[in-house]
Amino acid sequence: MPELTVSTEQVGFLIEKARQFDVKEGASDPDSGSNGADDNMIDVLDDGGGDPVVKEITGFINAMSEDEQIDLVALMRLGRGDGSIVEWDDLRREAADGANGRTASYLLGEPLLSDFLAEGLDAFGLTWTDERTTPVS
Repeated sequence: MPELTVSTEQVGFLIEKARQFDVKEGASDPDSGSNGADDNMIDVLDDGGGDPVVKEITGFINAMSEDEQIDLVALMRLGRGDGSIVEWDDLRREAADGANGRTASYLLGEPLLSDFLAEGLDAFGLTWTDERTTPVS
């Protein structure tokens, strides 16, 4: 079984945060003048471009080592079905070849990121818990 340089706790944190990001949608009422109590806080699901979750995910990924970022991309691709666990070295090599310093943007552009990361961990026989609310270093 191959070894991961990124920890299960780090991936679990990203899964949790990606799920928060995944529920966002474009502005549904851009001219709303109401406050949150009037509209049942629905505006918190609007993606206005300055999403603090995106900033948190981006900062967390950017603080990772290059090897951890490569493993993260390869893990997402594994979970997406681009290869199997026996092809891990190839998935990792492809991720390294495509590394361009924009790992966070690339991963956030994947609509099912949280599911793919969870599936990737599952392929390694690893599990994560969603009880965490603070970043793991």
